[in-house]
This record gives sequence, structure tokens and C-alpha cells, in this order.
Amino acid sequence: MTSDQNPDAASQSGAFDLTARPWLPVQFLDGREAELSLREVFARAEEIRRVAGDVPTQEFALTRLLLAILHDALDGPDELEDWAELWEAAAPFAPVAGYLDAHRDRFDLLHPVTPFFQVADLRTETDEVSRLARIVADVPNNEPLFTMRFPTVARIGFAEAARWVVHAQAYDTSGIKTGVVGDPRAKGGRAYPQGVAWAGALGGVLAEGGTLRETLLLNLIAADSEVVRGGSDDRPSWRRPPTGPAAAKDLAARPTGVRDLYTWQSRRLRLHHDPNGVHGVVLTYGDPLAVQNMQDIEPMTGWRRSQAQEKKLGRPLVYMPREHDPARAAWRGLEALIAPRDHGVQGRGEPERALRPGLVHWLAQLVTNRFLPRDTLIRLRTYGAVYGTQQSVIDEITADAVALAVVLLNADDPRLGQTAVDAVSVAEAAVTSLGHLAADLATAAGAEPEPRQDAARTRGFAALDAPYRRWLGSIRDGDDPQALQAAWQRTARTRLTALAGEIVAAVGPAAWQGRVIEHPGGSSWLDASSADLRFRVRLRKDLPLAAEPASAAAVEAPDTLTPEVPA
Repeated sequence: MTSDQNPDAASQSGAFDLTARPWLPVQFLDGREAELSLREVFARAEEIRRVAGDVPTQEFALTRLLLAILHDALDGPDELEDWAELWEAAAPFAPVAGYLDAHRDRFDLLHPVTPFFQVADLRTETDEVSRLARIVADVPNNEPLFTMRFPTVARIGFAEAARWVVHAQAYDTSGIKTGVVGDPRAKGGRAYPQGVAWAGALGGVLAEGGTLRETLLLNLIAADSEVVRGGSDDRPSWRRPPTGPAAAKDLAARPTGVRDLYTWQSRRLRLHHDPNGVHGVVLTYGDPLAVQNMQDIEPMTGWRRSQAQEKKLGRPLVYMPREHDPARAAWRGLEALIAPRDHGVQGRGEPERALRPGLVHWLAQLVTNRFLPRDTLIRLRTYGAVYGTQQSVIDEITADAVALAVVLLNADDPRLGQTAVDAVSVAEAAVTSLGHLAADLATAAGAEPEPRQDAARTRGFAALDAPYRRWLGSIRDGDDPQALQAAWQRTARTRLTALAGEIVAAVGPAAWQGRVIEHPGGSSWLDASSADLRFRVRLRKDLPLAAEPASAAAVEAPDTLTPEVPA
């Protein structure tokens, strides 16, 4: 009998074997959704579209868990050529089944001695057990944004509990937690803030292919790529001694590689359960991990130089993870994801102000070495958690994606990638001009300009969102960068001019009548007509190629193009 035929058998036997029981939510290529065991996920990866978590950040954490298993089961890949063999292999994940058998006890969620990602017998001085809301992150800040089970989470099944355990190790909040017996860091029954769990500090990035098989392989970075460092002692948590309540004693030499990092035990926790499910949790701090200068070990985030941290720590160079701005769509931050150079420091010998994710550098190597066809389409998926109130609550969970051909990541020939980045820059400038139009109209009517300006910018970016994504996804190897840029600027001009017309048409008589405006250079008359004219002059400067005749090399208007990438 398969696991999905008898999902309660684990609770009846007093165990919940994650290698055999269904607990990982997936979406198949035909749109169906189901829960599968670890063994089934790897065996059926060709049929699966993606891992689908209860919240987006859970998808990121679960995928990193799968990658740690795969890296360890394959003990590699060591070299780019090893990766290429896996990409072409009929059954690249075949070793995983035997590997899971060998470590089966460590994947038992309810094991009495080594429960998965937990500490056996973890307890407080008073044997206090917390509500499951401590680990269930679909009730951010006690607001029922993503769930129907507000205000409490009284009980959950073992499968869901396993997912939240993985998520807690990756995204748990900071703040004061309950101290536990045996942890010398506990003072007066309290554990004081140690920061959010590791992935919570990242602007997470995953490369997604057309199937889970492709996704796992695209993110499986070879050791000789020099993207991340690793050593012979790189092991996931289940191949290390079981953790106790205190922090591990060997942290100075860790993490030893991505297997260690992807399974980092940021927390100590223990589920409380009965045969019918999980009803409570003990949760406190685990192994601390500083975020500074981890770019050579963490490949799934961008990095920014922090002069404030350099001054604070007395170091000449400090990079911090570059978190995602929830107010900006992923395409607006494309430069941080794909740009291979930093304009501000080129030729001056200064450290770069920002580093793209190591994962993107890895993908660029695959393109440069021709292990991936240059027209291969992928999605760069972004994930992040926004914390509030001294990082003690999750205020918001962010997720987005941009689809593009891997040729845009080619560091040896960055023209197409730079064209995509430059298109974002001109879009930003043009939308700023739209905001100035709205501000001028408000000023002409005697109203406060800032709210109107902000609203117009929001509408402007919304109007360009879908067209830019289509244009980006349509770029192919051999396209002419100038023609692509001209096509995009024409689309941006068309969309923003139409939106400007709507904004002008909506103003009242006061704006059309206008008024005298004082400014440092003197005074001038401002009304709706002059504001509209000023906008059109600005837009011509922002989008200079939009006015040029379409060249023979220009592609069809990008609004009509739909890239053939997975939905």
C-alpha cells in the first residue's frame, strides 16, 4: 500500500517517516496537487511542476531541504562535467532512494531520540508548551491574512507539522523566547534575541525550470564552480550528532558548505503530539549564524556592501544579504539579480557596491560553458519575509518571479542582460515623469502633490508590469539590443501616454484654470495644459528611442508576445 492510500498509518505506529509518508505538497504538470513522501518526490520529479508550500517561504525552505538531500546522496557534483552528466541522465536522482533508506531513522518526525529537525525531551523549567502559532507562519502578526483558522491553531496533522518545522528552522522570528533546561544562554527562564532564522535574513532566489527535476538540477551547484566554498566535512544536520538544548560547540568552523547551511539548525524545537496530531511546541534559539560576508557560502541571495557594518565591526569590507523590497516587483530589481558589473566602481579599483547571487553566477557558467542552450528559459523566483516589532513577528511574506532566457546571464557577452537592466532604468525614469505630471496637476489645482504623485507612480509601474515581463521573456540569443530597447521604449511610451491622458482627463476645473507658482527661479503659470506639455517633453527625454522609426531588426510589438515558459 502506498503512502497516499493510508496517510494515517504513521500516527498509528507511533512514527512519521518522512521518507515514506506523504507530507510534501507538490503541483504536477497537469495542475493536480498532492502530498508526496521524500522518496516519491525524487522518483516523480519529472512529473512535478514545483513544490507548493502553505506559504511561499515554505516552498523556498523545502526546496533547499531537497537540495541538501540531493547534494549528499550524490556526494557532489564535484565538477561542471559531473553536473552535465546529471542533466543528460535518464535517472539523475536514482541514488537518493538508497540514501534515504540509510538515514531513515533521522527522517522520523516523531522519533524518541532523534526526531527530525528537533531536540528530543526539549523542555522548559515549568514544562510549558506553547501554541502552534509559534511556528505556523500563515497567521502573520496574528492577522488572518492567509488562513481560515484564526485566531488559534489548536491542532495540525503530522504532514503539515513537518512542513512548519522545516520553515521554522529557516524563517522563525526573533524576540524573547522561552528558556529551556540545559541551555546556558537562558536567563531567568528566558532566551534573549538572537535574530531571525537564517533564511529570514535573505532575499531568497531560486532558479526554476519546467519541472522539479530541472529546478533541482539548476540549483545544484558544482564544487569546482567557485561559486560557494565547501569542504570534505560538509554534511547536512541528519549526518551530524543530534543537537542538545545548547548551541553546537563547533560553530567556529561552520557552516562547512551548502549541505550544512541548507539544513542549519537555527532553532531548538520539539513538537508535542498525540496519535491524532500535533497540538503544541517548545521553541527556543539554536545555532547562531552571523550574516556578514557569507557570500562565498550562501548562493541564493544578492549582497550589498554595508559601510555602516564596516564601521561597526572595524572591517575594511562587509557585505550583507540584499533583502527584497515588498513594494517593488521582481523585474524592477533585475539589476541586483543579473547585472554582471557595477557601473559605479568600474575602472576605479573599488570594491563592488553589490554582488549578484552566486546562483546566478553558476547559471552564467552553465551558459558560458555551453552546458545549457542559450535559449533555455528559466524563472528566477524570489522569496522573502518582512519582520516587524523588533523582528518578533512576520508582517509580510513576499514572492515574485521573472522569466528569462539564460543567455541574459552570460558574463562573457553581457549585452542582452544589460539591455534588460537598462530597460528597467528607462521605465523608472518614465514613471517618475508620470508622477511629476500628477504632482503638477495637483499643484495647479491647489492640492497636496505628494499623494497624487505616489498614486500615479503606482499606476505607472502596474501598467508596465505585464508588458515588461512579456518583453523580457521574449528575448532570445542573437537579438539586436538596440532594436529590443527601441521596442520596449515604444511600448512604455504607449502605456504611459495613455495613462497620462486618463490622469489629465480626471482633473477638475481648478487645474484647468491654473495658478501662479513661485519657485527659486521666479514664478510661472501652471495649469493642466502646461503640466501635460511638460510631461510629454520629459517623456521624450526618458524614452529617446521610442520616437525613432522601427528598424527592420525590431521584433513585433512586445505586447503581443507571450514567452513559452511554465506558468
